[in-house]
Amino acid sequence: MENYSLSVLEEADEEFNKQNFNKAEYLYTKYIASCRQARKHDANKLAVALNNRGQIKYLRVDFYEAMEDYSSAIEANGLFEVPFYNRGLIQYRLGFFEEAERDFRKALELNCNFEDAKLSLKQAIIDWEEKIKRGY
Repeated sequence: MENYSLSVLEEADEEFNKQNFNKAEYLYTKYIASCRQARKHDANKLAVALNNRGQIKYLRVDFYEAMEDYSSAIEANGLFEVPFYNRGLIQYRLGFFEEAERDFRKALELNCNFEDAKLSLKQAIIDWEEKIKRGY
């Protein structure tokens, strides 16, 4: 069963890299379901699968569904900085600057060299301050 699950994950990654997002999403969902049924699974691989499925949903502009996957990826592996960053991006786009700032800071706490997180954090702070000045 474990080898089958890994081959599903590998195929999902291949489809994701080819930008065949519908097939990749189907395969990631299949892999995630198999992890949830198994007593043992690799938390890191599960977190990557959830993050990547979240990316597909993000590209479809299904922001809340994407955030659910990013949050699940964080639950699977709280030391994986990418889903914190990705969830922060959505929160930023939705105008939830405080939450975005928190996620960007966490991403940087886990990886201080995460340049995109540094830039996004700076912009979130600027925009949040601007929102406060305007009285929103």
